[in-house]
Amino acid sequence: MNPSRRAFIKWSAGAAALAAVKPFSLWADTANPFAGFGLTAVGKLKTRPSSAIKASPLSVGYETLDRQHFDPVKTYQHAAQLGVKWARCQTGWARTEKTRGQYDFAWLDEVVDGLLKIGIQPWFNLGYGNPLYTPKADATAVGWVPVFDEVAMDGWKNFTAKIAEHFKGRVRHYEIWNEPNITAFWKPGKPDAAAYAKLVKDTAPIIRQRVPDAVIIGCAFARVPLDYLKKCLDAGLAEHVDVVSYHPYREVPEAGYEEDVRGVRELLVQHNGSRIKLWQGECGCPSQKGGAGALSKTDWNETRQAKWLLRRIVSDLRMEVELTSYFLIVDLVGYRGSTNWKGLLRGSDYTPKPAFFAYQNLCALFDAETRKADLQVKVEGAGDAAVVTASFQRRGQPLYLFWTPADLTKDVPPQKVTVTVGDKLKSPALLDPLSGRVYRITKFDALPLTDYPLVIADKTAFQTGN
Repeated sequence: MNPSRRAFIKWSAGAAALAAVKPFSLWADTANPFAGFGLTAVGKLKTRPSSAIKASPLSVGYETLDRQHFDPVKTYQHAAQLGVKWARCQTGWARTEKTRGQYDFAWLDEVVDGLLKIGIQPWFNLGYGNPLYTPKADATAVGWVPVFDEVAMDGWKNFTAKIAEHFKGRVRHYEIWNEPNITAFWKPGKPDAAAYAKLVKDTAPIIRQRVPDAVIIGCAFARVPLDYLKKCLDAGLAEHVDVVSYHPYREVPEAGYEEDVRGVRELLVQHNGSRIKLWQGECGCPSQKGGAGALSKTDWNETRQAKWLLRRIVSDLRMEVELTSYFLIVDLVGYRGSTNWKGLLRGSDYTPKPAFFAYQNLCALFDAETRKADLQVKVEGAGDAAVVTASFQRRGQPLYLFWTPADLTKDVPPQKVTVTVGDKLKSPALLDPLSGRVYRITKFDALPLTDYPLVIADKTAFQTGN
């Protein structure tokens, strides 16, 4: 028995006991950061394990499984308590088919079954290439697309058929390729929207024939390239997909984002794709400067990463994006010869970062029972600071959110503002999702405006615990 399988069985044996384990503590208690605002802490938000949440639009990344940059078994005890309901898993053709015509899905079975056991539904990113069919590629064939060779395309189609058959009943969401609009992931040729649309056209029916209720996800774009998307739609992409996904990496999560999302939706309507949903499929923030991957040159730390996450996820919910996924569950040690520091868990020892707890708090509050609403929330007294607001309804209770979309590298201190909300709350309270603390509100004319979202609601909307 291989070591990974042995570890998985050992973990599974304790899975029943896991549900009884007390949820991971929030950060160690510190002095009240809002003491000068007349706020009194009355408890902490009670988080929920993923298995206790029926449905949610929140996802976490399990990418690079094809390259074995982390041990998924070590993540499950934490992921179980996170509260997400989805996980994006890269599948790895090269890792699965090492001899032509022979497919070994054992490694991916362990991941899919491990996630399902803790209440998280995997969704597949289908890719990359395979050196058996593209000899110039390295062992993992990351970015090497089969469209340039007929034999490679036949191999790709056979792999697609096998993975759909094998995981039928366990996985029904398939995203075709990853970031085809950039040269790093569309090799050996140049990015070609028409060629990508044909790849989807050739791949989607193979999946649907074997998984009749399959959901086909197209694009997985790096950033939000409206020109490239238009070319894909002009080539007929909308006829073959149920979802369009994209990866909006940017230092300021809100920068140009509303305009981009609106642009995607307008293009879909213009191409008879109004039924197509939007998924933010991959986006994360490092917890320190340096290393590999997007945003790595910026001066981040673990607290800034947590604030960034809160702003990214809430911005997606505010824009009514149907699913939003944080990249990724754990730091990728050895990624491109360095470390990708975007994990919710530290790559050194798999311990949770502040971003883990921040996401855990959002998961507890923003499941499928919380919906976008159009409620009055007004912030005054912010001076020159920009302000973003949002409102939601949860089980009949209004939630009001507000923050300033400031540069996260400058540690902007909270400032006093006046907040007006549309409903008169019997027991008004403020949730700080960074720490999970809930505070009693006695007056609305001296509330803190921070560089990450705070939530106002009636105290009964926040289930509190230890």
